[in-house]
Amino acid sequence: MGAYILRRLLLMIPTIVGIMAISFLVVQFAPGGPVEQIIAQIQGQDTGDRLSGGSNDLAVQGGGEESRYRGAQGLDPEFIKKLEQQFGFDKPPLTRFVDMMWNYIRFDFGESFFRNTSVLDLIIDKMPVSISLGFWILIVSYVISIPLGIRKAVKDGSSFDVWTSGVIIIGYAVPSFLFGILLIVLFAGGSFFDWFPLRGLVSDNFAELSWWEKIIDYFWHLTLPLIAMSLSAFATTTLLTKNSFIDEIKKQYVTTARAKGLNERQVLYGHVFRNAMLIVIAGFPGAFISAFFTGSLLIENIFSLDGLGRLGYLSIINRDYPIVFGTLYIFSLIGLVVNLISDLIYTWIDPRIDFERRDV
Repeated sequence: MGAYILRRLLLMIPTIVGIMAISFLVVQFAPGGPVEQIIAQIQGQDTGDRLSGGSNDLAVQGGGEESRYRGAQGLDPEFIKKLEQQFGFDKPPLTRFVDMMWNYIRFDFGESFFRNTSVLDLIIDKMPVSISLGFWILIVSYVISIPLGIRKAVKDGSSFDVWTSGVIIIGYAVPSFLFGILLIVLFAGGSFFDWFPLRGLVSDNFAELSWWEKIIDYFWHLTLPLIAMSLSAFATTTLLTKNSFIDEIKKQYVTTARAKGLNERQVLYGHVFRNAMLIVIAGFPGAFISAFFTGSLLIENIFSLDGLGRLGYLSIINRDYPIVFGTLYIFSLIGLVVNLISDLIYTWIDPRIDFERRDV
């Protein structure tokens, strides 16, 4: 097992370098970089017009010297060079990439181009919102998925199994952001009711509330986002639980337990449950990371929640590359580590799994 862990750790290096290299390469061809953002502000141009492409995409004359930046006509070339130095674009792309990876290895993510604070501080500041969404959506999905999956396994092929499968498939197919918009229209001051807040994780007077009022206020703000995200969150876990229980129910030890006179409840929860839940429990770390880092970008923007998803979205729009690459590096690294932890949990709860052995 030690050799397997070492191999996985070594494989993380080329994997994360490849992820960062591809992303860095794509950025080199993306129009509207930070230098152009500053130029557009100086010239009073609209960001949308600059990114749409047009005659300004061509190189123009900047102070009598050709400039590769759109809209730079009439600006002092020395000013453009200072902007390049400020954002680090005075170096060749390969040098910038190597410097960036060297800093990231030491967990030095630099400072935001436009927010005047370190990338790590920004991520820590926005993390509570994303943790709240990821944690509670995971809890809600597991509380719904596991009992529902067990019930579907016991009632396999019945009308209950058929109609719940239909509901799960429909819920999985409906985009969470569309459902979120519907919830806003219905319950957040849209065309019907004004029962829930539309902005933030807590109210403005949160600090003045008592402890139990703070709890109510917190979940009051989370209700609609969690409902929107949970519509499709429990589909995979439900079907995984169902199939795992069906596989275990068909095994010989279940027949033996029934032959000993145990009732169905004793067989199901005394024998089948422990074995069937192994794969669900082992997948918990991966499920948490998935709930934590994915699916919240649109939800955070729709409900004006200032979390990591919204931070990443605004950073891409503003071409704030230190935040874009810093968050990508951290999330990729966490994802790779959690995948390794999930594999190790599989071997811990089921010793029959051995990644070292290979069939010849």
